[in-house]
Amino acid sequence: MNVVVAGPEVWDVVEKFVLALLDELGDEGKDLGTLSPRVRALWEKHPERMHAVIAYGDAGEPVGLLTLTEGIAIYANGPYGVIPEMYVVPSARSSGVGRRLIERVVEIGRERGWSRIDVTAPESARWERTVRFYENCGFRFAGPKLKKPL
Repeated sequence: MNVVVAGPEVWDVVEKFVLALLDELGDEGKDLGTLSPRVRALWEKHPERMHAVIAYGDAGEPVGLLTLTEGIAIYANGPYGVIPEMYVVPSARSSGVGRRLIERVVEIGRERGWSRIDVTAPESARWERTVRFYENCGFRFAGPKLKKPL
């Protein structure tokens, strides 16, 4: 397995995997609807604002995606990482792909001096396995996330 950090040049992989993630989330992923071309244009204009961490299988096919951004907050003592999306193709789950993606993000966070990395996982019982995965990777529950659509 090869894990690489990429920018907007991998948009096709990012779009495919994020749409698959939203489809799998079902009702929990319906807020977005479809991916706007505006997102791709923004990423291309500001490639430093988001990175795609992609795991490629032995045959060179993408098997996992994690998107990564940087936030800044007083409670985090400055910059910290945010994982907005993570998806592993069903046939590659429980094979270490997700763990390798997280390990790469931890390396990035240490290189950048982050104090923490945040990720939001769905709260319903249906996603208990996902929450356990993150906990097994060292994440701790820090409370629910709320949003206000604009």
